[in-house]
Amino acid sequence: MPVQDLKEKILEGDLSGLLHHSKDDDYPAEVAKLLESLPKDYAIHTFLALPEPLQIKIFSFLDHVIQRGVTEELPSARISNILNSLESNDRIAFFDTLDGIEVTEFLNLLNDKNRLATYDLLGYPEQSVARLINTKFTTVRKEWTIAQAVEHLRRFYDDSPSANVIFVVDNNGKLIDDIPIRRLVLNEPSKTIQDIMDGFYVKLDIQDGIDSAIHKFKEYDRVALPVTNSNNILLGVVTVDDVIDEAEEKDTKEMQQFGGLESLDLPYVKTGFVSLIQKRAGWLIILFLSEMLTATAMQNFQIELDKALVLAMFIPLIMSSGGNSGSQAATLIIRAMALKELSPKDWWYVMRREIFSGLTLGLILGIIGFIRISIWQNLGWFDYSVHGKFNWMVVAGTVSMSLIGIVMWGTLSGSMIPIVLKKFKIDPATSSAPFVATLVDVTGLIIYFSVAALMLHI
Repeated sequence: MPVQDLKEKILEGDLSGLLHHSKDDDYPAEVAKLLESLPKDYAIHTFLALPEPLQIKIFSFLDHVIQRGVTEELPSARISNILNSLESNDRIAFFDTLDGIEVTEFLNLLNDKNRLATYDLLGYPEQSVARLINTKFTTVRKEWTIAQAVEHLRRFYDDSPSANVIFVVDNNGKLIDDIPIRRLVLNEPSKTIQDIMDGFYVKLDIQDGIDSAIHKFKEYDRVALPVTNSNNILLGVVTVDDVIDEAEEKDTKEMQQFGGLESLDLPYVKTGFVSLIQKRAGWLIILFLSEMLTATAMQNFQIELDKALVLAMFIPLIMSSGGNSGSQAATLIIRAMALKELSPKDWWYVMRREIFSGLTLGLILGIIGFIRISIWQNLGWFDYSVHGKFNWMVVAGTVSMSLIGIVMWGTLSGSMIPIVLKKFKIDPATSSAPFVATLVDVTGLIIYFSVAALMLHI
């Protein structure tokens, strides 16, 4: 049944189509997406009307607004059953959305094993691998035959993404190797696990950050990675789909911060008007107050402006060129650091490269600016001389020299600010494009009028 028809039936109170659509185990994500497209109240009440086994399958795919709405309506016993049935990483994701006192309330709904595991994992930083760990993993012993291993898996393990890779451990639970399931299928059942081991595995440490996990998944092209402690004891597994979700969320927040606003807690379409204004107003106010320095700078050069008013014509050109070059540099450096291509220790390499880049780009824009002024002057479209006191070529030279200095400063500022922030463990994305542009605007004016004072002797 088409999604739109399903939505109409749900809004009319008819859940038969949804229940039929939900019979296949592959559909919980689609059902959750369908519920999220409904008004919040309808989504919650539709979820409450579903059979409990289906609720358990769907819950982890819902956004946290609907999850919270659901938990407010369900009896404690039902909530307990759902939470205890979740994978450990999905359970942690739910607890991450709770306030302090709520964490305690929901922890009390978990069984002893899950409560202890959740409490332990919540003690790790938000951007750590521990928050993504799935404690349901598949282990075998190296002395077993493939037939024994397969029978063991069939009897004791559920079908889940984390079961795509099995892990070989010793008697103390220390990781020895990892083996993809396909290797069991493609080898003779009489062979031992040791016969098909290659002795190479990639792992994550429980203390590693999300960035490290993303880098290793990308570098080694794995679907799942084991997580160990400092003693190489296998604690769990992280799957690539969870890392992709986390990377998407991280990239979204960085893009929003780089655009000059606080990161949104919810998708744009679900963020309330007041919340949206609050997220955007803070940075706008900071940038507005910073831009006031531009007016202050112009006031300090009012005498120069009075003597050569033609300089004012090029202020927008000068400011935009500096801001654009700074934003370009900041974007390149932030992305390079996110991909682990650069680190703060590479600052001298970046500085040298950006100084020469800024000089070259400034020369290009300076030449274009000089040609533009000369064409307008010689075709009689505008007279850039100042009451015969200054030759138009001096004005053109002032603009060109200023562009070289301002573009160099813009590229240098845009490249160094993210590195400095990273060095002090501040998210480089906070060096947003508007922030860099504002900084370069103010300093650009100082450079422009200083060059003008020198060139025009005013």
